[in-house]
Amino acid sequence: MVCLGNICRSPLAQGILEKKVSLSTIVDSAGTAAYHVGTPPDQRSIDVGKKNGIDIGHYRARKFIKEDFKNFNHIYVMDQSNYHDVLAQAQSTEDHIKVNLILHSHQEVRDPYYGGTEGFDYCYKLLDNACDQIVKDLNL
Repeated sequence: MVCLGNICRSPLAQGILEKKVSLSTIVDSAGTAAYHVGTPPDQRSIDVGKKNGIDIGHYRARKFIKEDFKNFNHIYVMDQSNYHDVLAQAQSTEDHIKVNLILHSHQEVRDPYYGGTEGFDYCYKLLDNACDQIVKDLNL
């Protein structure tokens, strides 16, 4: 799961998907920028996760790196900007194939950072539905 700073959308998506899959499935998140490396998710993401039975407070932001292409079979990004930033690090056709927007039909999960709590609630709903689709598509 990849967003810009790895403090709002992608850690929330990580927590949601982790709750829906078996323990043998590895789910992680990262940001395309290093603004928040080492910091916990935004408190509003933590709060909306808790409200929905998911604890993401122990996650720490990290930057997406080229090695992630080797470590993960699927890379889901939140928006077009992150999609292009991740693809810029791809070194093969195999890498390109791994990267997809988390929402179908080229829709984006907008960054709720500059809004209020209702934006985080909406983000959660989008990501919850997207993760249901991922579980279905990948037979997880």
